[in-house]
Amino acid sequence: MLTAIESNLPLWATSSLLILALSGCGGDDSTGTDTSITLPGTSTPTPTPTPTPTPTTTGVTTVDVDCPYSGSYMGDYGSAGMLTATWNWACDGTNRSLTGNGLPDHAVGTFPNAGNPNTISAQTVSGSMTLTPTMGTTNIQIGGPGGAAVYARNSVKFDPGTAGTCPSGMSSSSDCNLANGTDQWRVEALGQDTFDFGEDSNNAHVQPGGVYHYHGMPEGILTNAGASDSNKKMVLIGWAGDGYPVYGRYCYSSAMDATSALKVCTGSYIKDTVADSGRPSTSLVPLGAFLSDWTFSTGSGDLDDCNGRTGVTPEFPDGIYYYMATDSYPYMSRCLKGNIS
Repeated sequence: MLTAIESNLPLWATSSLLILALSGCGGDDSTGTDTSITLPGTSTPTPTPTPTPTPTTTGVTTVDVDCPYSGSYMGDYGSAGMLTATWNWACDGTNRSLTGNGLPDHAVGTFPNAGNPNTISAQTVSGSMTLTPTMGTTNIQIGGPGGAAVYARNSVKFDPGTAGTCPSGMSSSSDCNLANGTDQWRVEALGQDTFDFGEDSNNAHVQPGGVYHYHGMPEGILTNAGASDSNKKMVLIGWAGDGYPVYGRYCYSSAMDATSALKVCTGSYIKDTVADSGRPSTSLVPLGAFLSDWTFSTGSGDLDDCNGRTGVTPEFPDGIYYYMATDSYPYMSRCLKGNIS
């Protein structure tokens, strides 16, 4: 297995150094007590069967949620020692702003590790997004050069892609550059066993410079909210750069019906069964390890090509467009649907 060091990727224009941290780490000795956080309730709201809420994609406001929202968490971050995570969301009537230090509010895995030699450290995180999101006409890329940002409520960055690539003519996994690759075949962090990026149980790891960030489901955040398969909750886990909310794992079976059963929400991408022309041999790199191994298929899951949909949520009972972190590919939104000013 090839180990990797992921390079820092340029972040959204309004960020000085962004980290989206999604939580949840398991099997770690990190501990901490959060005395200042009150997560919003995520229980199923009182049924309102008639009339059926109408999806709102224009004229919606998010000003009544996380305005303000702040907290702190002291915990053991392994080789970094005892640190205090801080985050603060504030609203001015037009925009929602974030300041924080990019440390997660939950236990983390061991860093450095065999696949990731970096140590977590506090960062300077800032960002801003509109309180009145509107749908755009063109998808906007998340992460990478020139990409938009998505933040967890604890100020940790969501950055699902990697800087790793492999050449077409590779003869072994050691031919791939997982730090600053420039070849055609872009490597995925999750859903493959060929390359080791050293993620912890929160599907997160650390970039050079100490930036802890999520590639997928922030398990610690869901655990903090008391969500599990035996206690399904629709949990608000963050905010996207276009102003729309982000939820984790569970959604209503019927998007616009808050009385419908909660279920595990699934993405709508299908893994290719035939390798693309010129792709490295599947005997070296099995299908599913590259970004190009996945194809969006309308209706194959619950979500659109940006891993989102319009529906009701506990915080938005009249309906809103929202993104999802999912257990299935693409794990986290790779693009945004809304306008970014």
